[in-house]
Amino acid sequence: MIVNTASQCGFTPQYEGLEELYRKFHSRGFCVLGFPCNQFGAQEPGDEDEIGRFCTQSYGVSFPMFAKVEVNGNHAHPLFRHLQSAKAGLLGSRSIKWNFTKFVVARDGSVVARFGSLTKPKRLEAFIGGLL
Repeated sequence: MIVNTASQCGFTPQYEGLEELYRKFHSRGFCVLGFPCNQFGAQEPGDEDEIGRFCTQSYGVSFPMFAKVEVNGNHAHPLFRHLQSAKAGLLGSRSIKWNFTKFVVARDGSVVARFGSLTKPKRLEAFIGGLL
């Protein structure tokens, strides 16, 4: 699961649910990959070290966190360009609307699902379990 994250967002508590999914399914090959992004309301202003400390200390995050990226626009990271082109969002929208958009990628690299910020990680437990 690939997620654009932010530390000062109303959805930031989803780190807890993402960590729960990671711990529950990691032994079966599941991974959560967090990509901090500051494009939405400047809600991820810190550098990599600050972000890492916050995630670990506040939510016990042990899944991989990557460098801060842009997910939309001319400077969007190629990974997020690919994810958006592979799986449209609500009403066919390609752009990411906010922090904590979740893309589920199968073992073969295909993008099988996209979930918006409002979808809490707990609601994805059965879906993830079914894929594994």
